[in-house]
Parts: sequence; structure tokens; C-alpha cells
Amino acid sequence: MDEVFFKTLKELSTNQKLSQRDLAFRLDVSLGKANYVLKALLDKGYIKAQRFKNSKKKLAYMYVLTPKGMKKKLELTYEFLLRKMREYEKLKIEIKELENVLSNHEKNLD
Repeated sequence: MDEVFFKTLKELSTNQKLSQRDLAFRLDVSLGKANYVLKALLDKGYIKAQRFKNSKKKLAYMYVLTPKGMKKKLELTYEFLLRKMREYEKLKIEIKELENVLSNHEKNLD
């Protein structure tokens, strides 16, 4: 779930006027999950919702990161980066092993 929180905070830090539907689309999650994540972030104090009138003459919400939310985004960014770096290192090892298997297989065919 931290990855969805991270991606949500990341999206909202660049565009505060995303609708829940737009956010769900960008995160590739259901509208219900986007709603759940936004509510959880609101409850934890990482974001606050402000009403505004959008161009379609109806009220909408703007989701603003709080200082606590900015700190959490930084923590999640660091954790995400570490996780991806570990995955990258594992992939490099796996690729090298597969290259060796192919190389050995080609030598045996000759």
C-alpha cells in the first residue's frame, strides 16, 4: 500500500486539482481505491482537501500536501528508491546468469 500512497502523494505534489477519477486513472487503480487512499491520507494528516469551483460550474476539491505529507512523501521516495535499487541489482544478477546459461548452451551446440 505504501507504493500507492507514494504515487498518490507524488501526483498530488505536481497537480493538486486532480479529480479522484483522474487520480485513479493516473495510478491505474479503481475509483474506490483512489477514494480509500485519499481518505486515508486525509485521516493521517498528509493532505488536506480544499473546495473550489471548477470550470464546469460545480464544486470540486483540491488536495494539498501538508508539511507532514511532504515529509512522508520524502520518506516514501527514499524507501521506493531503495526497493527499486535492490530490484535492479537482483535483475542484473539474473541477466548475467541467463547470459552465462546461453553462452554455455551455445558452446555445447558447437
